[in-house]
Amino acid sequence: MIVLTTLIFAAIGLFLGGGGIWLIVLGGSWFYLIAGVAFLATAFLIFTRNPLAYWVYGATILVTLAWALLEVGFDWWQLGARGGLVVLLGLWMFLPWVRRPILRDDYGFPEQKPAARAGAWPLAGAVALSIIVAAVSLFTDPHAIRGELPGVRNAEASATDGVPADEWHAYGRTEKGQRYSPLDQITPENVGNLELAWQIQTGDMKGPNDVVETTYENTPLMIGDTLYVCTPHSWAMAFDAKTGEQKWKFDPEVPVDGNRQHQTCRGVTYYADPDIAEGERCKTRVYLPTSDARLIALNAEDGTVCEDFADNGTLHLETNMPYKTQGYYYSTSAPLAIAGKIIVGGAVNDNYSTQSPSGVIRAYDIDTGELVWNFDTGNPDRTEPIGPNETYTKNSPNSWSVMSGDSDLGLIYVPFGNRVPDQIGLNRTPSEEKYSSSVTALDAETGEPVWVFQGVHHDLWDMDVPAQPALLDLTVDGESLPALVQATKQGEVFVLNRETGEPILPVTEVAAPQEGGLEGENLSPTQPVSALSFNPPKLTGKDMWGASLLDQLACRIKLKQYNYEGRYTPPSTNGTIVYPGNFGTLNWGSVAVDPERQVMFAMPVYMAYTSTLVPKTEPGAPTQGINSNNGSPYAVSFSTLLGPLGVPCQAPPWGYVAGADLTTGEIVWKHKNGTIQDMNPLGLKIKMGVPGIGGPIITNGGVAFLGAAMDNYIRGYDLTSGEQLWEARLPAGGQATPMTYETSDGTQYVLIVAGGHGSVGTQTGDYILAYKLPES
Repeated sequence: MIVLTTLIFAAIGLFLGGGGIWLIVLGGSWFYLIAGVAFLATAFLIFTRNPLAYWVYGATILVTLAWALLEVGFDWWQLGARGGLVVLLGLWMFLPWVRRPILRDDYGFPEQKPAARAGAWPLAGAVALSIIVAAVSLFTDPHAIRGELPGVRNAEASATDGVPADEWHAYGRTEKGQRYSPLDQITPENVGNLELAWQIQTGDMKGPNDVVETTYENTPLMIGDTLYVCTPHSWAMAFDAKTGEQKWKFDPEVPVDGNRQHQTCRGVTYYADPDIAEGERCKTRVYLPTSDARLIALNAEDGTVCEDFADNGTLHLETNMPYKTQGYYYSTSAPLAIAGKIIVGGAVNDNYSTQSPSGVIRAYDIDTGELVWNFDTGNPDRTEPIGPNETYTKNSPNSWSVMSGDSDLGLIYVPFGNRVPDQIGLNRTPSEEKYSSSVTALDAETGEPVWVFQGVHHDLWDMDVPAQPALLDLTVDGESLPALVQATKQGEVFVLNRETGEPILPVTEVAAPQEGGLEGENLSPTQPVSALSFNPPKLTGKDMWGASLLDQLACRIKLKQYNYEGRYTPPSTNGTIVYPGNFGTLNWGSVAVDPERQVMFAMPVYMAYTSTLVPKTEPGAPTQGINSNNGSPYAVSFSTLLGPLGVPCQAPPWGYVAGADLTTGEIVWKHKNGTIQDMNPLGLKIKMGVPGIGGPIITNGGVAFLGAAMDNYIRGYDLTSGEQLWEARLPAGGQATPMTYETSDGTQYVLIVAGGHGSVGTQTGDYILAYKLPES
């Protein structure tokens, strides 16, 4: 056993010493070299059965503890990476078959070595002190922000916008995308009593030939007594809101297509036609976007096609596209119904080809399907409908997320993405640069741009504006202002005047990294930062993590090997760390806002990625396993920043819930969110703060609801403090945004779709679950 122990300590010492020298050369910490020398010295003393081994290793533990506390304070997970293995080896040295040969003559006979009389005590004390520090850190959360959001400040705020308080008519409940319900039956005092009311399965499951990102991301609508749902394969379905009983189903028979990046449907659009008499067919309609680039009008009563819309009920969205490669263009999000029109954007495959369809935004007559206007960021001055033999601009920035509208102002608000390829900006036109990664206000009647606000200049990081803008009125310095709240992937939350596009909360331009990008890339010298920001600090060696000191060292080396000067470090052939990554600090789930309290609930996520440009030696060079960017001189490789054991190099927490005051920009509270229960083989329910994708809702009862996290739960939170008050286990991943409604018998339900998310690897399924308070 002495030989084995010697070999373990020597191997660790060699790894730490060699890696430590490498890290010093790269400009990193000297600690690992010092620790390596200490491990090698301990190994030698163990091999020679010298009791000084306990003194030397006790000192090693104490130095490691002091260094760890100086670096990360009482952060349990960070301390564990630095000290866990070190302390375990200290305990190993107390095993009888290790201790006796070192501390006693002749393997325990009969006299103790004089130098070893108190030999074990230095090590025992160091181990005990480390355990005490670990215990203290277990009850310390250095990442939390604690506070309370203000109460009602604008009791006259209209949260209905023409939608009955007990219903949910649009993806964000109304055209304003607030994700706020006026219902107040469920409160912080009783939310813990919520129980499952009913559960159904749609029957639409991921198939063996489906793309990886086959996902349930739907937020159902509720009108009257009916729920309207769409599924990943673009089925439209209607269910009884009280019982979950199916009323009808429409299957557009979307073919399987491996070219598609996404197989999902976030929502359908509801419309009641004022010009059709009550009781007449297609008086109420559901517009279904499909993943094979169609928009289909259905009779909301029975799910049959409304043939008087477009081409026998179907709009063909590939019309006038410059390239019609199957699977390269499709719709994943609910269109916007406003001013007698239905406004449609579309998703374009990222980083597949430079010969991609246009990102044009089109407005159609909501009754007939006739094209009314088109706004193409590649040709923004021409909004009148183009001719049947013309095409829109290839590769122009698109809007794959959900739009918002203000019928009173006659404006629609479009969150735009980027031109492909995302990481190479050498050939972008001035107009594409202007609208890329922006939120843009368009005139609902003409499609003409009214204002544009850009969240990232010359975006090379796939920082699409991913989320539906949320509209509300804010009282700032005694003045009521029409506001727009725009969440972004990079963590900025821009609060703008929705009439003018001017910031309500201050936006400043800060210097951005300028070194290491492609030759000829016109990098922006500055980037905008909002007064309301979830942008994390720049990663340093202290932020690197792992299962032990060994892979933590490997991650520190990896951090130094990549190009990284903070957020917006240019993509490079050497490889660049992108943090926050393009998974998004905030993504399509957006944020929820309370128009009366003028506050926001968000789920910020922090995961570091790497992005490497791969030169192509010749056209058509193989690029298996990476994004090919056909037509570009560079492919691109993406990866989460992982250590050698597949553990994230970046220390947890990776996911939070947060509450902010929209009138000041202050983040009032912030708490880690979610457990690793579904991320470890033992099912340990440890609250680390995990990533997630999906969105929250707020209710007037003072409770916010959220699924989204990478464990299979839906949770309820006290909006005032962020305290988690309730959770329910889901049968599959809840990577969708919940909703709430009240039925005619006065019962409030909270509903979520749970079907998992292919890209994040959560449990797949086809469930819809509704919760209510128990009957009194």
